[in-house]
Amino acid sequence: MKQKDVVIFDLGGVLIDWNPRYLYRKIFTTEEEITWFLENVCTSEWNERQDGGRSFEEATHELISRFPDHAPAIHAWYSRWEETIGGPIAGTVDVLRALRDQRKHRLYALTNWSAETFPWARQNFDFLQWFEGIVVSGEEKTLKPHPEFYRILLDRYRVHPATAVFIDDNPKNVEGARAVGIDGIHFRSPEQLRAELAERGILGGLQD
Repeated sequence: MKQKDVVIFDLGGVLIDWNPRYLYRKIFTTEEEITWFLENVCTSEWNERQDGGRSFEEATHELISRFPDHAPAIHAWYSRWEETIGGPIAGTVDVLRALRDQRKHRLYALTNWSAETFPWARQNFDFLQWFEGIVVSGEEKTLKPHPEFYRILLDRYRVHPATAVFIDDNPKNVEGARAVGIDGIHFRSPEQLRAELAERGILGGLQD
């Protein structure tokens, strides 16, 4: 078994708290209204196409043509996008900092994120500078869990999959990593992540 010397992080839901409800609680009155809107109008499938490279302009125009009565709320998805971000997930940032300080592992990020909004994240989260490289789906025009997206990172940074561990809050993305030979951790909490990394000998000797 090859030694694990590469750790690859997802960003949204692992290191950065992203939730469109933070925005739509300012627009709608009830959680039920928000749920209906997110399940029927600005759906995860619709948003995923922007993560895969579609422009905000095209996405917004397409949706408003179908749901004209919801035009203001649809426009808000991107005009007020920063309000969907709750901030860093502090416990996971602490894990990332500990890995950085150990200087034993190469650190990368692999994220499903629009190319149009990711520059804002780079400017607002200093810990993104701790990675040797970040592969962004919107820039590559493909996304998790497609095998080619993981392989972009592996090829670009000359990473052997057997030497890497990948962390993501979406089980489908974890399975996608495993399908190309990368050890995967399904993220549920910073504490659980720290424990699973310790089991693999990656966080040995670190204290909370």
